[in-house]
Amino acid sequence: MPWIIARKELKVIIRKKSIIIYTILFPILATVLFILIVNNDIASSSTGISSNASLGLESLIYFYVVMGAVLPSSIASYSIVGEKVEKSLEPLLATPTTDSEILLGKSLAAFILPMLSIWVAASIFMAATDTLTINSFSYYYFPNLNSGIMLFLLAPLAAIMSIEVGVLASSRVNDVRGANQIGGLMWIPFIAIFIGAVDGYISFKVSMLLIILVIVLIFDIVLYFVSKSTFNREEILTKWK
Repeated sequence: MPWIIARKELKVIIRKKSIIIYTILFPILATVLFILIVNNDIASSSTGISSNASLGLESLIYFYVVMGAVLPSSIASYSIVGEKVEKSLEPLLATPTTDSEILLGKSLAAFILPMLSIWVAASIFMAATDTLTINSFSYYYFPNLNSGIMLFLLAPLAAIMSIEVGVLASSRVNDVRGANQIGGLMWIPFIAIFIGAVDGYISFKVSMLLIILVIVLIFDIVLYFVSKSTFNREEILTKWK
């Protein structure tokens, strides 16, 4: 049943051009900017690439984690609040489907498109970076363990956190814009990690990434139970006006 709900949600989301353009175009534009940054670093260095290249490349990959924390929020917000505003949520709530199945289906729909977009954009960036830096490094820098942890573990967990916060926001506001604004704040803790890395307080080494991963996972688990208790069909039908 969750997959049926997810497919239905994806069909609805695809018709929302603004959401699709934002979800697909933002990672691509960011990727073009990142490639230009790498190319400029190579062009401005006599050795081909600056000495802090590893930190710079890992930092750019980390921004795809930030995207994972931001992009799903618009879909998650529309999936719940948007349907409530358009009076299309009540028929689904009237079915025998459980709250957990509804929540999982909508979460899958909010997760799939942003993560696919992020993974495609990150693949383009890594391939372009390897092409640009092969002469300097004498080996292909990507993919590596750090980028794998960021893209396939940390970014999905960040996306899940964004979706769960979107569910919580949807229970407190009555319009999509308000839910988007609250969900959009998810970039703050992940940008704080980036600033900590730039200032030298945090590194993007595997050990530190695993610590961050565990912390985000704990928050995801806590937010899951909170969002599940918040998403109550009786309350939605009677109080969400």
